[in-house]
Amino acid sequence: MIGKLKGTLDEIEEDHCVVDVHGVGYVAFCSARTLAGLPSPGEAVVLFIETYVREDMIRLYGFQSALERDWFRLLMGNVQGVGAKVALAVLSTLSPADLANAIALRDIAMVSRAPGVGKKVAERIVTELKNKAPAYAGAASGTIGLKQEIGEGVAAAPVADAVSALTNLGYSRDTAANAVASAIKLAGEDADSAKLIRFGLKELAR
Repeated sequence: MIGKLKGTLDEIEEDHCVVDVHGVGYVAFCSARTLAGLPSPGEAVVLFIETYVREDMIRLYGFQSALERDWFRLLMGNVQGVGAKVALAVLSTLSPADLANAIALRDIAMVSRAPGVGKKVAERIVTELKNKAPAYAGAASGTIGLKQEIGEGVAAAPVADAVSALTNLGYSRDTAANAVASAIKLAGEDADSAKLIRFGLKELAR
C-alpha cells in the first residue's frame, strides 16, 4: 500500500500527474486544486496517496495535504453515491476548510457547485458528514462549532440575527458567520445583534 510519494514531478495532465521516484513513474489522479498547486515538471514534489485496489486495477490518488486525503476517504467511505470521481470533483471545487464550513452551515448550494454533484448528492454529503466535519475542519476549526449551531438553527438569537443581517447585505453565509465569530471575540458573548452586526461590518471592511 502506497501512502506517500516523494520524487520529481515528471508531467502534469488534465486529471493526473506522473511522479518519478528513483526511475519509476507513478501515475496519481488528483483534484484540480492539487494539480494547480504542483510545481513545474522537473522539480521536487510530495503527494499524499490513497491507494485504490480493485480486481481489475490499482489506482493512486494524490493530494497536496493529508487533510485533503482524509476528506477524500470520508466522502468515499461515508456517503452513498459518492465515488472517486465525485469526491475529486468536490475537492477540486472546495478546499477542506471550505467543505467543512459548507457542511457545518448546511450549505447544500455551495457543495452542489462541484461538477456532477446534484442537490440530492450534496444533501447526502451535508447530512452524512455533519458530525465528522469538526474533526477535519483544518483552518476552519476555530469557527466550526458556531457554524454548526447556525446550520442546525440552534445558535443564540443575536448571533443568528447578525448572520442573517449580513447575509441580506450580500455576503455569503460563510463570510457572514466568520465576521460574526470575530465580532463575538471583540464584543463579548452577551453582545446584542446590533453590536455584533456593527463589529462584523468593521471586520468585513478590513
